[in-house]
Amino acid sequence: MSCAGAILSPSDPEPIVIAVVDDELLVRMIAEEVLTDEGYHVLEAGDADEALRILEARPDTRVLFTDVTMPGSLNGYALAEIARRRWPRLLVIVASGDAGPGASALPAGARYLQKPYAPSELLRLVQDMLIAAA
Repeated sequence: MSCAGAILSPSDPEPIVIAVVDDELLVRMIAEEVLTDEGYHVLEAGDADEALRILEARPDTRVLFTDVTMPGSLNGYALAEIARRRWPRLLVIVASGDAGPGASALPAGARYLQKPYAPSELLRLVQDMLIAAA
């Protein structure tokens, strides 16, 4: 059974919406493909400002998956903080390959994913968070 099949209930036929935020197009495309293949609906953004516009327009977004280092007015940590404050039920995953503050800089309830990560790690983390929030 796929990860999406394990978390989608028969009473909710709509796929779970995940916003993927990364300024690197290839990284974003890979995450999108991995998540879409499991039945999730993915919305892509190249920076935090675009991500906030997506979250405003799509309040049904369930998971925010963001990189830390991006161009624009906000980094991934700031995006995670703002998103959790504005949408408290939003599940947040922050990924980085930098040796920065890591998980200690995350808002409550957010999770950290160290880059590079295997697609299975991303899927497992998304599934675990969705199950815990159910």
